[in-house]
Amino acid sequence: MGAIANRSWTGARGRVLTRGGPSTRGAAVTEFRIAAIPADGIGREVVAAGRAVLDALQAGGGFSIAWEEFPWGSDYYAEHGVMMPEDGLAALEGFDAIYFGAVGWPTVPDHVSLWGLRLRICQGFDQWANVRPVQFLPGIESPLRKADEAALDWVVVRENSEGEYAGLGGRNLASRGRGGEIAVQSALFTEVGCERIMRFAFDLARTRTRRKVASVTKSNAQQYGMVLWDDVFRRVAADYPDVETERVLVDAMAAKFVLHPEDLSVVVASNLNADILSDLGSALAGSLGLAASANLNPERRFPSMFEPVHGSAPDIAGRGAANPVGAIGSAAMMLEHLGRREEAARVAAAVEAVTARGVRTRDVGGTASTDEVTAAVVAELGV
Repeated sequence: MGAIANRSWTGARGRVLTRGGPSTRGAAVTEFRIAAIPADGIGREVVAAGRAVLDALQAGGGFSIAWEEFPWGSDYYAEHGVMMPEDGLAALEGFDAIYFGAVGWPTVPDHVSLWGLRLRICQGFDQWANVRPVQFLPGIESPLRKADEAALDWVVVRENSEGEYAGLGGRNLASRGRGGEIAVQSALFTEVGCERIMRFAFDLARTRTRRKVASVTKSNAQQYGMVLWDDVFRRVAADYPDVETERVLVDAMAAKFVLHPEDLSVVVASNLNADILSDLGSALAGSLGLAASANLNPERRFPSMFEPVHGSAPDIAGRGAANPVGAIGSAAMMLEHLGRREEAARVAAAVEAVTARGVRTRDVGGTASTDEVTAAVVAELGV
């Protein structure tokens, strides 16, 4: 779980304080204000796990975290009729980052819970770059035979503000009676949106051993928005002659994830296509419970949000069986975003050491509980 370096989103926010204790008086300490939103289901358990790791790490000095937890989610919806309050974005805007759990519960329609909380934050704060590493951890069995033969490691860069999830469309004509209603769901592709996510992907590729960007579309069938995407990609690629490129249709890329994953480095795709492909990549790495992600506002006009890829998993919520590795990895990405690269690398190394010695939850063939995996990571940090 190596940390991902990208000059477009590293660097620190936060306040510099001075410790006043007898052994550390005068030492500069950066304080970060982090908003925690555990939300629903196992989101509460894995956010608690990630917080425990970060709290242990900050005890070693150099930085501190001022946490504020927000009770938003499906329980909040049951009480208030909304997933978060009207002034929720204003309440979050002053934080250095947002640490998110998972959203969704059987009592709330999925589109209500997603649009009412997670997507409202992503779109409201223009978190247009969703970064989802696909990493194969030691001690975790992958269904891919090639995982035993080659070092596999790639990143899916997802356009996170428009495309198929732009929220444009509607339902009408229900008055016709049963069978007469129609629904329209439109995808939105803008030249600005396409170009900025592609430049982000190319800049990321320049930091990696394999300088390659694969662009994914379905432009043979979707002849307007995704042909625009292709045109912009060709134009942007001309500014990065040192980066290898390829354009692949999404169905062919799904096959490539399985058959030729060693040829991947950075994969950039639209909101829907990257959402699906990144989940496939996480499953190939062993479990969605392992997958970390970052929703970034690279210009830093707003706080960025860090969350595991998995959902709220109502079937195992409250049982202590949730895999905390994705949430801990997301915490490491948050540290790197805040300029704490050394600490981020320590967290990643600790997770690798723990999985390598067989401390794993049930979804990846182990017997350990959420708390046991978390405690093992904290112990590995040696703080």
